Amino acid sequence: MSTPFQTAQSSAAALFDTVQFTRWLAVGSLLSLILLGLGWELLWAPLRPGGSWLALKALPLCIPLAGLLKNRMYTYRWVSLMVWLYFTEGAVRAYSDRPPSNYLALLEVLLCLALFTACALHVRLRLGRAKAAALSPKEPNTP
Repeated sequence: MSTPFQTAQSSAAALFDTVQFTRWLAVGSLLSLILLGLGWELLWAPLRPGGSWLALKALPLCIPLAGLLKNRMYTYRWVSLMVWLYFTEGAVRAYSDRPPSNYLALLEVLLCLALFTACALHVRLRLGRAKAAALSPKEPNTP
């Protein structure tokens, strides 16, 4: 039979694992979006033969990478807003472009949804954990 302390400890460990999973899902989705943007416009389905300047759309995605790797909460918040620009581009191009570009656009939409979900869950879980830690009774200092 487990004690309440062991139960709380195991739920805290599970929460930590979930937070780490959302962190790495966000980083992986962001890196995938960067690689997709570059590969799409330079190699796989460029607007013009030989590549296009539209590959520069991957540059703003490089900015939040350091903040996500350093686990900064503020970065998760604003990336979850910025990703909707890329989602919109992917949705428009999935509808209007021809294959293979429309398939790449659908992949962009899926990666954007994964990134948004990971960022939103990460922020929610970390704020919930901080709130729970603030509300939990402190143990008295015993020598």
